[in-house]
Amino acid sequence: MSLRLADERYALGRKSPSVTLAHGGGGKAMRDLIRDVFVAAFDNPGMGELEDQARLIMPPDLADGRLAFTTDGFVVDPLFFPGGDIGTLAVNGTVNDLAVGGARPLWLSCAMVIEEGVEIDTLHRIAASMRRAADAAGVAIVTGDTKVVGRGSADKVFVTTSGVGAIPAGVDLAASHVRPGDVAIVNGYLGDHGAAILNARGDMALESPVESDCAPLGELMAAVLAAAPATRCARDCTRGGLASALNEIAGASGCGIDLEETALPLRPEVRGFCEILGLDPLYLANEGTLVLFVPPEQADAALAAMRRLPQGREARLVGRAVGEHPKTVVMQTLFGGGRIVDMLLGEQLPRIC
Repeated sequence: MSLRLADERYALGRKSPSVTLAHGGGGKAMRDLIRDVFVAAFDNPGMGELEDQARLIMPPDLADGRLAFTTDGFVVDPLFFPGGDIGTLAVNGTVNDLAVGGARPLWLSCAMVIEEGVEIDTLHRIAASMRRAADAAGVAIVTGDTKVVGRGSADKVFVTTSGVGAIPAGVDLAASHVRPGDVAIVNGYLGDHGAAILNARGDMALESPVESDCAPLGELMAAVLAAAPATRCARDCTRGGLASALNEIAGASGCGIDLEETALPLRPEVRGFCEILGLDPLYLANEGTLVLFVPPEQADAALAAMRRLPQGREARLVGRAVGEHPKTVVMQTLFGGGRIVDMLLGEQLPRIC
């Protein structure tokens, strides 16, 4: 390629209001996109001198703990929805995967696959919301990557975030620790995220639109562990909802789990929405809701700690682990019967996170 042609492509890339293939070429246009959009939004000491890796120092109070590391991809449709967007989803989803393991979330990476034609302003909006979400969660986005693909090779923007946190010494949460008699607690309403996404797609015009519950849960988990140090485990109820999280816990612990339908926190809008569409709210996705198991003698302390925080005001006990029907979740219904709550074979709603 001639120097003149390269300069012309660079100039077009700089002036374009949308992403071009020049922004993925590794040259000046790509450098400017990263600097103007992502570095400007995420700037923090952990990014250092923009080397090919972040160089991080563990906080002194966590030096004796264990590292926790997680990664997740986000492909939500639409990119923006009531209560959040793909950026807040990526930050909070990764933060929560660390938090439910008892870790204090510290650092995130962010990799984006961007389709040619996406407006630069869209990237600015996503990056800005990621920064706000990271600040609210107490984490820093310290490294990342961008790739640009041709039109039709992706759907606007895909985001992959990885997270590093530290598990304090003495904290050891695992589903295998659950024992018969332990109680199950959720921190808030079920199904809000799944309902918000489906409504945002225009598939259902709700008179009272539901907002996604997308929120960081690190502070909530820290409060629970301080109040109920014998907490057995926690899971965030993302894809597959509460039902899938409980089935995973039942399978790992060998316990059965009894779930009380009358105790489930559901908004009337979500309940009605599910009845109309034939969906089961137990399987609807959440992005700010978790389920945890604690010994019965610490249940009141855990509930009180959760209810003192915005993310836990609707916390309630929804079931318990039992010795009967091992590895199986059974819901006691409104009519007094019991029904098995199994894992879904697939997904009720695709592209929700």
